Amino acid sequence: MKNILEAGKILLRGMSQVMLQNNIFTGLLFFAGVFYSSWLMGLGAVVGVSVSTYTAFVLNYSKQDITDGLYGFNGILVGIAVLYFYELTAITILMIILGSVLSSIVMNFMHEKKLSHLTFPFVLSTWILIFVMKLVDVVPLKVHETIAATSLNLSSSLSMGFGQVMFQANIITGILFLLGLLVNSRIAALYAFFGSCVGVGIGYFFSLPLSFVNAGIFGYNAVLCGIAFNDKKVSAIPYALIAIVLSIAIVYGMIKFNIVALTAPFVFASWIVLLLKK
Repeated sequence: MKNILEAGKILLRGMSQVMLQNNIFTGLLFFAGVFYSSWLMGLGAVVGVSVSTYTAFVLNYSKQDITDGLYGFNGILVGIAVLYFYELTAITILMIILGSVLSSIVMNFMHEKKLSHLTFPFVLSTWILIFVMKLVDVVPLKVHETIAATSLNLSSSLSMGFGQVMFQANIITGILFLLGLLVNSRIAALYAFFGSCVGVGIGYFFSLPLSFVNAGIFGYNAVLCGIAFNDKKVSAIPYALIAIVLSIAIVYGMIKFNIVALTAPFVFASWIVLLLKK
């Protein structure tokens, strides 16, 4: 029973690490948010975190890192992403397993090389999966239509900026994600909310498609950037703001070039700002 409870805690920490937190209650609220929006993607998250964590255990990676959930969060994102882009089939289940294994291997490589991994293992693994699936053309991509909008919906755009971190276009899910952040770190939650606000503000000010703004498309990478650079020191604010703005610009550019963005704008913007800080 003790081993089962400990395994459960590791999986919950893995979920909390999606937004760079290490807290089982945060992870529980994040899981609740995903399952509330989509039980199917919730199951994808469970499979992803289990496979990626078990892979790290079998390959004898750092036990402390495994316990902290660092080998779980990329697998979670892979599991959710696959079931966001594709229907549930035997092939997509295999995709989740292979992508989750690959995410742990990439994560360990970057960790050993002391590279800032963030969610890049998930991004790389998912890009590879999508590329291979396009080549074999066995399972078609799902078509996700954005709801046409003629006015800004502030409650939707702000909360979905949180929800879209895990592909969830749901206001309640976004609120649960924010609550999960608050449980572990009020300052991280504040910076994340700031990121979502900037994403909405820039999207509206520059007349970007309101359907995307309301769906949180310009907010979720900004939310992650806010969390990544949160600090009680006032001197951290400019770095967070630069990363947030950069991530929004990168999202817009990737949409224009029809590139699947995932959390790549967050990763690239963060790397640029880390270089600037050095």
